[in-house]
Amino acid sequence: MNELNCDLADWLQTTLIFHGLSRAQRLCLCQIIRLQTWQKDELIFNQGSPSTGFFVVKTGRVKVFKVSPIGKEQILNIFEQGDNFAEVAALDGQPFPAFAVALDRVELIFFPRQVFLALFRQDPDIAIRMLVSLSQHSRHLVSVIEDLSFRDVPQRLAAYLFNLCDVSSQKSSDLTKSIGLVTLDLTKTQLAAALGTIPATLSRAFYRLSSEGIIAVNGSQIEVLDYDRLQDLSQSLGQSNL
Repeated sequence: MNELNCDLADWLQTTLIFHGLSRAQRLCLCQIIRLQTWQKDELIFNQGSPSTGFFVVKTGRVKVFKVSPIGKEQILNIFEQGDNFAEVAALDGQPFPAFAVALDRVELIFFPRQVFLALFRQDPDIAIRMLVSLSQHSRHLVSVIEDLSFRDVPQRLAAYLFNLCDVSSQKSSDLTKSIGLVTLDLTKTQLAAALGTIPATLSRAFYRLSSEGIIAVNGSQIEVLDYDRLQDLSQSLGQSNL
């Protein structure tokens, strides 16, 4: 067993999909994987292209999205270190249902479909972990549908900023509930696509939250002025009163 496989086996323990497997099981997985590197903005796969396997993000971020016939982009998810994606197509053998692009320089661990399925059939623990992962992705897509159906753009923006506050608070002890400074992790064009809108509408939503005294905007830096109102707006359904 080479040192690279041993290191990868240890790293796979940190991922959702393979957490809880024994080291022997993870070492077995390392026998079938392929390491891939993709540069920023490089297309990983096209919607409709044959599914050859699924991926786990080792470093960087991957955007998975759909494009409408008129060219409007809807981001379905952004996958970061430790996340897995494209496992549905790998399981059913159907073409990839969306596009995937590297948002940064990305290192991926690729699991070829046929050899993974053979291992999947032999080991029920791996099958159970895959079901857990599929459940997580299904829940995320349900939340996307709920946002697009029942929340207006200011509410979706508030939910995004509220979640960003939670992430930032885990990384910094300086963030308080009353006043916090967070940095957008997407460009405003990307954020508009993630929220199911266009940049002009997103700009109006930022303006409305700013004019209501909930946030202050300085480029990609967002200062949260009223955490409680941001939370209330992020959790509300239906047309906002902003």
